[in-house]
Amino acid sequence: MSPELIVLLMFGGLFVGIFFGYPTAFVLGGLSMIFGVLFLGPEVLGFFIVRLEGVMKNYDLLAVPLFLFMGVYMEKSGVAEKLFSALYLLLGGTRGGLGIATIVICTTFAAATGVVGASEITIGLMALPAMLSRGYNIPLACGAICAGGTLGILIPPSVLIVIYGPIAGVSVGKLFLAAVFPGLLLSFLYMLYIAVRCYLRPEDGPPLPEADRMASWREKLSLLITSVIPTAVLIMAVLGSIFFGIAAVTEAAAVGALASILLAAIYRKLTFSLVREACIGTLQITSMIMLIAVAAAFFSTVFVAVGGDEVISRLFLNLPLGRWGILISIMILLVILGMLIDWISIVFILVPLITPIGEALGFDPVWFAMLIIVNLQISFLTPPFAYSIFYLKGIVPPEVKTTDIYRGVIPFVGLQAVGLLICVFYPPFITYLPSLMIR
Repeated sequence: MSPELIVLLMFGGLFVGIFFGYPTAFVLGGLSMIFGVLFLGPEVLGFFIVRLEGVMKNYDLLAVPLFLFMGVYMEKSGVAEKLFSALYLLLGGTRGGLGIATIVICTTFAAATGVVGASEITIGLMALPAMLSRGYNIPLACGAICAGGTLGILIPPSVLIVIYGPIAGVSVGKLFLAAVFPGLLLSFLYMLYIAVRCYLRPEDGPPLPEADRMASWREKLSLLITSVIPTAVLIMAVLGSIFFGIAAVTEAAAVGALASILLAAIYRKLTFSLVREACIGTLQITSMIMLIAVAAAFFSTVFVAVGGDEVISRLFLNLPLGRWGILISIMILLVILGMLIDWISIVFILVPLITPIGEALGFDPVWFAMLIIVNLQISFLTPPFAYSIFYLKGIVPPEVKTTDIYRGVIPFVGLQAVGLLICVFYPPFITYLPSLMIR
């Protein structure tokens, strides 16, 4: 059987299995074993053992449970609630102020958790009732929360980046720094859109009544300081230690986990039940990610052994589009796949295949990797497989319909595309900070 036909059958079986709702890890592992035994023989079992050992010994992946652990503590420590209260008073008097405050807190919380679900659910429970009670346009309110929540997968410390780096053979520390400006750019575009829209249509984001803005400037400043400084310290504990060469990513993740525990203690939220909840939640998510990682590594090994990587490389590199046309084709492919399957599957399956293509085209590896990561953020807002929409749907009141959420995210998907284009046409926007990194 030709390698082209094997590739077609493997990917066909993969998509069929995922679309029918079977767990991704089992689909990957099952297909790998079937095609491995058929075309490679019994020695494929040795491939599985090697890949299992390789994933378990991957030191960078140790940062995944540590960042997840940190995110749970940040979610439960009350930091988000205090920060939103401060921004509520500070920005609520302007048109669209609560929407802008929502994006600001999502950006801050993203830099302290690295998990979309934790950010979006925590902030959505606070921000959505506040905006709806003040007469905000429902789609706008939902779109702001969904888009702001997706920043958690891009702005470091991002679990996506921690997973992506070892797979693509790119420094996680450099990817962390490379993600700072794109993440802030998207945050700025979201806030600009809300401000302009509410300026042109005041009824979409009316300012707070005067009675809700009676707090003194001293009270506002005090509330802002007590909520911002602890979060800033946590962020600097992670990113600062990486940037200045004090610690590698895994050690920085441990520092962040410890800092989040201390922060919970300062806010008097450190209880046995919180520790237990954080440990169980971290174990559940980590187990799921690691199981997929092992199965995907096994799938990649079998795929390469049967010549699948050469088929994919030839397919893209022989396109009569030039290097930029091929890059655009890869970006479009990722957008389409992001609408159909989850980002974890895309990272583990496609990244090992398209990374060599980027190298063959002469693209900077950090820049190419960050384009893919920014692209994958779009998948959180594009239905039918849109995590952010499902997260928000689970916490909205009955008067908010799913169609309201869909209508709300459409403008923000366009803004994400604009941000991606800026990163494509101005590479230093991504590569500048990593070039300054102290080794």
